[in-house]
Amino acid sequence: MLPPRPVRRLGGLLLLGTLVAAVLALPVLVVGAAISSAFLPGRWRALRLLCFALVYLAVEVLALVAAGVLWVLAGFGRRLGTARSRRAHYTVLRLVLDAVMAAAQRLFALRIVTDGTSWSPLDDGVPGSTNAMVVLSRHAGPGDSLLLVHTLMNRDHLRQPRIVLKDVLQLDPLIDVYLNRLPNSFVASDPAGRARAAEAVADLARDLGEEDALLIFPEGANFTPQRRFRAIQRLRDRSLASAVRRAEALQHLLPPRPAGVTAALRAAPHADVVFVAHTGLEHLSTARDLWRGLPMDKTLHLRWWFVPAADVPADDAELREWLYSWWDTVDCWIRTTQQQRAEDPPVSLR
Repeated sequence: MLPPRPVRRLGGLLLLGTLVAAVLALPVLVVGAAISSAFLPGRWRALRLLCFALVYLAVEVLALVAAGVLWVLAGFGRRLGTARSRRAHYTVLRLVLDAVMAAAQRLFALRIVTDGTSWSPLDDGVPGSTNAMVVLSRHAGPGDSLLLVHTLMNRDHLRQPRIVLKDVLQLDPLIDVYLNRLPNSFVASDPAGRARAAEAVADLARDLGEEDALLIFPEGANFTPQRRFRAIQRLRDRSLASAVRRAEALQHLLPPRPAGVTAALRAAPHADVVFVAHTGLEHLSTARDLWRGLPMDKTLHLRWWFVPAADVPADDAELREWLYSWWDTVDCWIRTTQQQRAEDPPVSLR
């Protein structure tokens, strides 16, 4: 069980104390990280991690200070639910993600490439020409939620994302403060919480506006061979022979769970749908993998597919078949992209 909100708020003071201590000890930390890096594989691994940790810590503390200012400007919390206050909070979050992603790309040698056509309803440049959006993304590798939220919020797109998250993420003070002030939903990881997830998705979808984007991960978890086996077995136990065949054909994705997608699209029939795939970091699924993979020196490929609201099936059975068909498309793109990447000559970053 999570501690109550007043207790969680003490986490902000802990972060501030940690930042002050890190700044005071910075010369010792830098020398120690540099010496450690000499005995570790990779280029300046410990020093890169130290730099990123300091950037992340500083950004989080500054964002919490900004949250306090916004709370005062909102009449000491009385007007936090207004559109103006929401826009201000989204602006701060966008700046936070800009800083974190820039640091990650620089320090961990990450490159992000968007494949396919550059046009999408995200960035056509015509104000008021877009609908609300339901974004359906694969779930693979570390930080994919961070990457996608940043992409949706950046200066090209300026969307206001909504997402259903695990309640344990509220232990992060920044997530706890900002996402509880904005239209998001936290659900428990127990069976009761998972059962409520579809209802939470529908609640977030009902009032989606043209600046909003509801982000859903239909797989429900990062892909692993073990999870793929268990997911197929669950479908087999429910005697869903057709779904089993479709799931077995997927090599890089877990079978999609249609409940959340159906709930979102029934609650927001006016919303366009955007499918998102990315590949490049799926082999980094644990903290140990991350440590071994730094600096990553990777190119992360992104791909978007747009489906207008008018083309989304209305019948539930057709919707499930439509979702699996798109999942086939995403799986095929991942396979092709990985094959092309394997054939490319390695790039060495100095």
